[in-house]
Amino acid sequence: MKFIIAIFFSMLCININAQKNTPQDFLSSEFHKSRRDALRSKMSENSVAVFFANPVRNRANDVDYIYHQDPDFYYLTGYKEPHAVLVIFSEDQTGEEGDSYDEILYVQEKNPRAEMWTGYRLGVEGAKNDLGFTNVFNGKEFLNNNIDFTEFENVMHKPFTNDYRDTRNNADLANLVEVFKNQVYAEKVPQISNGALNVELKQEVSTAPEVTIDTRSLRQYMGELRQIKTPEEMKLLKKAVRISAMGQVEVMKAMHPGMSETEIQGLHEYVYKKYGSEYEGYPSIVGAGNNGCVLHYIENSKTKVENDLVLMDLGAEYHGYTADVTRTIPANGKFNTEQRAIYDLVYEAQEAGIAAAVIGNNGSDTHRAGQEIINEGLYELGIIASPETRHMYFPHGTSHHIGLDVHDLNTGGNFEENMVITVEPGIYIPEGSDCDEKWWGIAVRIEDDILITENGPVNLSSEAPRKAEEIEEMMKQPSVFDDFSLPELD
Repeated sequence: MKFIIAIFFSMLCININAQKNTPQDFLSSEFHKSRRDALRSKMSENSVAVFFANPVRNRANDVDYIYHQDPDFYYLTGYKEPHAVLVIFSEDQTGEEGDSYDEILYVQEKNPRAEMWTGYRLGVEGAKNDLGFTNVFNGKEFLNNNIDFTEFENVMHKPFTNDYRDTRNNADLANLVEVFKNQVYAEKVPQISNGALNVELKQEVSTAPEVTIDTRSLRQYMGELRQIKTPEEMKLLKKAVRISAMGQVEVMKAMHPGMSETEIQGLHEYVYKKYGSEYEGYPSIVGAGNNGCVLHYIENSKTKVENDLVLMDLGAEYHGYTADVTRTIPANGKFNTEQRAIYDLVYEAQEAGIAAAVIGNNGSDTHRAGQEIINEGLYELGIIASPETRHMYFPHGTSHHIGLDVHDLNTGGNFEENMVITVEPGIYIPEGSDCDEKWWGIAVRIEDDILITENGPVNLSSEAPRKAEEIEEMMKQPSVFDDFSLPELD
């Protein structure tokens, strides 16, 4: 028994010590504090904002999906673990012992046995030391917290999505949310059974006796904050974008007709990991030929890309920040006549969209600039009857913000300095379209990540070639993967 205990604690010590040999370029605790202060400055007097961590989500049986923190929660705290609550007050509060505080963080409790299986937990002291919080408690303390929400004129929280699950822990997220609902809503909701929250709450500003519950304002406030990137954020976001661009470059060099879509996906994601990217920002899209006409095609199951165009929409996530870069390349290294015609048309549209990505414009401007070129070009190629013809060959918008989410939170207003957006026009001509068959199965999207500056747009992903001739030249270059081979399997 002593031997088993010794092994247990030695493994735990190794796990804890391993935390020291980790990347040091995460956002600082000062950054997260500044974001909480910025949010507090937007809150009305005598108000409180309550944020909950993302739930743990089950993949199959006793296997969960890799945990990913709610972006707002991470933005405000830097805390990456589940089953946590952040409470931010608009003004200082006075504790039972006369102490003053304006925020409380509740974290999941340290548990050596659980940490042996799922990894090191910060706990209360870790959250104080590493994240810079003063008022920190274990999550179970929230179950009996003494916050009287009826004393506040406005209680803000984000809409609940009812996707929590029971982890056999009385301080899991489902119970934390349940306690909060019972504190702020006039009609008490039933106790949780097996993690199921079966009460629908009106997701809008509503007034219950003695307390106004607001589920809309936080989205506006957080959008105002997150859409403008700070220098500290830009350092991480630029790295995510450059990693993604390098993935495109290396795959251009390695591509050949005998590859599968899955293999191409794997090469991209290997480059991401090699550069220290923890995750992909979204499911990788690798669509050859007609598969590229499916905008969010993620099966990536075609066994040989042959001579098709291959549309590759992938983005590395680096320390929480996600890029979004798309390139479309010919698997055999050379665009044919029809492929080149469509590609050049999308490129011209993207150039116009990037030029429109300036302060004072908005997503409608970048979209309109590209759409006009695409419509005129499709008409000249005989694919549509006139530039005014309504069609589905360009069915999506052209720009969205990126950041902690690939479609990052924003207010939908005009572009301002230090926003980062995508410009991504595309043309998709699926098999069976009402045009000459020679165009069928051609799909092209070109997407870059654009920083809005006072001196005009800056293409952060420019290291990945965009012009057709530049892509063809890059595809002639030797690849680090050329000599990589594995034994054949039956």
